[in-house]
Amino acid sequence: MRRPSDLALPGLVTLLLLIGTALVLHRHWVYEVPLIYGETQTVWSLEARIEFTADGGPVKVSMARPAEQSDFTILRQSGASPGYGLNFIEGADPRAEWTVRAASGAQELYYQVDVLESDNWSGNNFPAPKIVSPDWQDPYRTAVLTVLEGAYNTSSDNFSFARELIKRFNQTDAPQHIRLLRRAFNGRMPNLMADILNEAQVPATVVYGLELEDGRRRQLLTPLLRVWQGGKSQIFRVSDSPDEELPLLLWEQRGAPVLDVIGGRDSRIRFSMIRREESTYSALTEHTGTGQSLLNFSIHSLPVEEQAMFKTILLLPVGALVVCILRILVGLRTSGTFMPVLFAVAFMQTSLGTGIVGFVLVVACGLFIRSYLSRLNLLLVARISAVIVTVIAIISLFSVLSYKLGMTEGLKIMFFPMVILAWTIERMSILWEEEGGKEVLIQGGGSLLTAALAYWAMQNPVVQHLTFNFMGVQFIIVGLIVMLGAYAGYRLSELRRFASFRQR
Repeated sequence: MRRPSDLALPGLVTLLLLIGTALVLHRHWVYEVPLIYGETQTVWSLEARIEFTADGGPVKVSMARPAEQSDFTILRQSGASPGYGLNFIEGADPRAEWTVRAASGAQELYYQVDVLESDNWSGNNFPAPKIVSPDWQDPYRTAVLTVLEGAYNTSSDNFSFARELIKRFNQTDAPQHIRLLRRAFNGRMPNLMADILNEAQVPATVVYGLELEDGRRRQLLTPLLRVWQGGKSQIFRVSDSPDEELPLLLWEQRGAPVLDVIGGRDSRIRFSMIRREESTYSALTEHTGTGQSLLNFSIHSLPVEEQAMFKTILLLPVGALVVCILRILVGLRTSGTFMPVLFAVAFMQTSLGTGIVGFVLVVACGLFIRSYLSRLNLLLVARISAVIVTVIAIISLFSVLSYKLGMTEGLKIMFFPMVILAWTIERMSILWEEEGGKEVLIQGGGSLLTAALAYWAMQNPVVQHLTFNFMGVQFIIVGLIVMLGAYAGYRLSELRRFASFRQR
């Protein structure tokens, strides 16, 4: 006679798979969200979050907003400002303006814009601004004139002049007069460059751009140098940036203030962004905002900052499915059940090669220090706390050493989860004492292999597209995990025990 649980399990799995498949197909057919990830136009949803403290009286907040420009087309824009009036001011200097009669305390305002990566732009360059020669004081005036003379003689026009200035200021072995200016204007190098060019009667100003990277939160604008030559202008990055390949959206193009708050203090602005395909965007703009269908359950209805966070969170079930397959079907042993999934998430921030090397180095050093702590007979809480502090110190040391050696990839090791690393070192140390070094290598290698495979699955664009755009995929994953949980047969790693039968 079959037990009730034997009948309930297939029914539960079937129900989960049917619900997930129905939700996926409904969202695909009704809201036209594509099932297959492909080469399509890219839409960026950008959200600006303004924070300030109001003084209790009238408040006026003016923020620059992006205009049509090369490579980007503005699709739609909106703002969230409870209690405030919001107006979009058009013209040569487009801005968003919030106003209210009275406000006090902490305030938050939101501005959201969707931009399409596109070459369909026929606008003209902004006219050059009026040149305002700065009033330099000695010894800075002498240093500026020295820099100007050297850069001017090795350039042919305004654009090459600007490149020469940037190259000279980015030299590691710069002469004394340049080091003097860098110390005096530390953190304001774009403004310094613009003032130096204006001193040479070259039209230049500081503009602000936003580097677009999928899933980023709380980002700042990047100050850039805009230089004019006749009726044309070019944008220059003043400092060497490791992210020069990222798309760059000019948020403010004329040199005006990005944010102006009247009636408040301690203002700041942060940006969040997320990328999705054009066809997904067109469906969402038509249906998601209505809120009339409960079946249109989508992460896209959340603010952009939360969308960026959920884009990573929704990948964790994929990593859990990989762990279940490797542990239940293959029989791979790991240090901790779902520790490899957390390291797979860290690998997504560091890259796979850098992550594996960093993991091995930190764990190896941590095991050496943990072996010394074991001789002190400390209590568990104190020992784990000491290991956490040690892990932080090791990661800090490796980061500094890699930076000193010019290996900037090593800086990404700081994305590792510190507490999980400490527990991993503690578990491996106990395993070493009880089972020996061979078992540590087996479980450590299994953990790295599982993390690498989970990273490959979570980093796949098709997987990211499906998990983010179709909530029904989560039901399908749960159904597969429940089905795997009922497996009681031989694991692939156990089949080697029967290899001798094939020889008879």
